[in-house]
Amino acid sequence: MNRQEIMKILPHREHMLLLDEVEEEDGVAVGHYKVRGDEFFLRGHFPGNPIVPGVILCEILAQSACVLLQEAMDEGKLPVYTGLNNVKFRSPVRPGDTIETQCYIKRSKHPFYFAEGTVTVDGKLCASAEFSFAVMGE
Repeated sequence: MNRQEIMKILPHREHMLLLDEVEEEDGVAVGHYKVRGDEFFLRGHFPGNPIVPGVILCEILAQSACVLLQEAMDEGKLPVYTGLNNVKFRSPVRPGDTIETQCYIKRSKHPFYFAEGTVTVDGKLCASAEFSFAVMGE
């Protein structure tokens, strides 16, 4: 699923759509994002030593779950974070890196979904988290 297809599910747009592509493989969402270096969140984090903020890594992880919720994300639906647990940051992500996310839904009770996932670069673990969100109507 490319950016245009992702935008049919998620309401996120520039500059907050943080996925280049995402696919489902056996119930696991696998997403990718190439850190270009000109993103708004790198401008002050940190001058001369840019590192993708941890909160942005968590956002990328949550956005990658969109492919797992295609049926729940009808027109006008809005996915909102409801929690982050056991978040761990292991290695920095920098401009030029290609992020790979892997996440899956552990359980759900509509409108709530509980997921777990990882962020890696070149196979190296950068972040992991448990997270939840609700799919809200208009």
